[in-house]
Amino acid sequence: MRDRLDGVAVFVEAVEAGSFAGAAARLALSRSAIGKTIARLEARLGVRLFHRTTRTQSLTEEGHAYHERCLKALEELRAGEAVLESGRREVAGRLRVSVPVLFGRYCVAPILLDLARRHPKLTLDLNFSDRPVDLIEDGYDLAVRNGSLRDAGELVTRGLAVQRMVVCAAPAYLAARGVPRSVVDIAHHDAVTYWRADHVRSWLVPGTDGRHVTVAPKSRVRLDDLEAIADAATAGMGLVWLPCWLVGARIRSGALVPVLDDRPGIAIETHALWPKTPRLPLRIRLAIDALVTELPGLVDP
Repeated sequence: MRDRLDGVAVFVEAVEAGSFAGAAARLALSRSAIGKTIARLEARLGVRLFHRTTRTQSLTEEGHAYHERCLKALEELRAGEAVLESGRREVAGRLRVSVPVLFGRYCVAPILLDLARRHPKLTLDLNFSDRPVDLIEDGYDLAVRNGSLRDAGELVTRGLAVQRMVVCAAPAYLAARGVPRSVVDIAHHDAVTYWRADHVRSWLVPGTDGRHVTVAPKSRVRLDDLEAIADAATAGMGLVWLPCWLVGARIRSGALVPVLDDRPGIAIETHALWPKTPRLPLRIRLAIDALVTELPGLVDP
């Protein structure tokens, strides 16, 4: 079995680095040593893995197929090592995480603070910002982001939870102005909207046919803080469009009442992102696992 694993990690590194010279630099070996290791692997397998010229190298068809299998095998080995590692030593080191301000405070921070409480040697740095950070340039281990990911680039992503959005208002407001029964009705109501950088965020609400409809409700109150918007709605200022994790307690207490709730709600995905690495440190792996396990219950209470 050991003979079958010889050269596999070097082969994968050569593919990822794009050249034998790149793999040699990453592994602190000579280019000659990389070449000899690949040659022995090819001889054992009985196939050529690379097309090689004096200037370029590229994978053969067999090389592509073998590379995919090797990646899966190495990932399983790393996962097994992480399990053993978590059982025999305490998590330690610095964990730097970037999270959205309000969502981070309500939903992410409780999970990571509990992780830090259970691992006294773990140093936790949480950055609260609604502006996406450059994880690699700014030195973050992990980020949590809401909404679609336009370009993950050199990052690994994993879905964590799905946030449901709800249109709601105070009982007194609905008693005075009536309960909207359709998307069209929203146009006849006051609304409190999210506003930032001279841009008012439109609402995405479910139509009668199940499709999502973009609505730009009229509003004379525009705020750049979601919690302040929830407060304004509770005070009877109009309809709001907010995530359930923020207004769930107010709805359960009767301070706010959902409308148009006879239709499928709009869902916004939440993802974890982290830089690609041959071996994910235990502290990051445990943080991701904790978020995957616990975040759904906080996001959709």
